[in-house]
Amino acid sequence: MRTALPTVFLLIDSARAYERALLKGIARYSQVRGPWVFSHKGPFWERHSRKDLLERMKSADGIIMREGPFMKEIFGLRIPAIVSNYATERIAGVPNIISDHFAVGRMAAEHLLERGFRHFAFCGYPELFWSNQRCEGFTQRIAEAGLEWTDYRPTQTIRQHWKHELPFMMAWLEKLPKPVGLFSCVDERSQQVAEACKKSVLRIPDEVAILGVDNDEMICMLSSIPLSSVAITAERGGYEAAAVLDRLMRGKKRGTAAIEISPSHVVTRTSTDIVTVADGHVARALTFIRDNSKRELQVGDVAQAAGLSRRVLEKRFRKTVNRSIYGQIRQERVGRIIQLLADPALRIADIADSLGFPDAAHIARYFRSQTGLSPAAYRQRNYLS
Repeated sequence: MRTALPTVFLLIDSARAYERALLKGIARYSQVRGPWVFSHKGPFWERHSRKDLLERMKSADGIIMREGPFMKEIFGLRIPAIVSNYATERIAGVPNIISDHFAVGRMAAEHLLERGFRHFAFCGYPELFWSNQRCEGFTQRIAEAGLEWTDYRPTQTIRQHWKHELPFMMAWLEKLPKPVGLFSCVDERSQQVAEACKKSVLRIPDEVAILGVDNDEMICMLSSIPLSSVAITAERGGYEAAAVLDRLMRGKKRGTAAIEISPSHVVTRTSTDIVTVADGHVARALTFIRDNSKRELQVGDVAQAAGLSRRVLEKRFRKTVNRSIYGQIRQERVGRIIQLLADPALRIADIADSLGFPDAAHIARYFRSQTGLSPAAYRQRNYLS
């Protein structure tokens, strides 16, 4: 039986929101199921020689690391390890922390489609598999809607220095049909797009609506305009990775199953806070539904706000949005519930009360009918409570 506290090496940078969330989930597991002793080396390939790193790690009981240049030597130590991949789609022989990049892209597309965009663009890093998979999920959904998109593909030479890439991106943005819903592969890329828009005097979100990934609040809120972003369940992923490592350190059978991180919801900020449909009555209806998603709405309420009869609005709504008015109401309400579930301090009963549901049982039935899960099960699957 193990008596000493396990020593776990965390070879993960903390500069980005994704990695910080992983570390938070790992720390939470240690608090609940540990404790562990951590040695956090951050960007180890920059600060330590190969020999120094391997010598330091010989005393470790387990390792959770980001993909890096010393992986083969680290695996050679025969210490239980889990890897968060970055440049390689799947690293053989060890459990991987991976993201459902296709689902991220589809969620981004849904968000921009709901805002009525007819023109779309993607800005990513063509050399990275996860960027391309996010692009594929995004463009698949756009194609299913019968619409087209444009992909930004600068050469790697142009991308070596931002000051060289900036005029290239500005020229690409200026040529896009407007208004355009633009999905970038990560928040850092969104920040660059926002800077290029500012220098090109393109209005955000009126001409270019920008949506990124990771919900890195430092980036999203310090941009020239607050940036919308797809939030992902990285903290939950860190917790689950720690649970897998714990089993390995206890001598359980070594497995290579992936720890999967999923998109949870879109955090809407100024950069996509717009409705762009050409039909003014439908636009008013969409805005009314979004602005009143905290209370129970009837289709008649929406028709009255839009200034049309229920029958006429329903017909125009389906033609423009490809969804019924009632379907849109339910989607907005469920989206609001998901946003509130991310706050562990809120009880399900509190959320029900804030959104006008009679009690927790009513909101549970409503939410399950749309997602297949109860609010409690959704929270457990996606967030740490």
